[in-house]
Amino acid sequence: MGNLSLNTATDTEVMAKLGQRLRGLRESRGLTSIEAAQQTGLARRTLYRAEQGQNPTLETLVRLLRLYGRVHALADLAPEAEASPMALMQRAKKRSRG
Repeated sequence: MGNLSLNTATDTEVMAKLGQRLRGLRESRGLTSIEAAQQTGLARRTLYRAEQGQNPTLETLVRLLRLYGRVHALADLAPEAEASPMALMQRAKKRSRG
């Protein structure tokens, strides 16, 4: 997220940066806040608050990222969990017993 180190940033700083990025994505698409709100079914105030980093809901974030063609970015936010070799062995043992 730019020069902001996520390891040392406060939650408030991270949320502010997220809001800036959401606004940048909207502006890069040439959308006004009214247009973006209408196209996502969000209230204009909800969009404004998200762009201010004021704790948007996950649903708001998904709607905005979908509109901006970036919903695939959520895969980086919550990647698939990888099972450890030990967990795989334990599952196999349970299946063989059951």
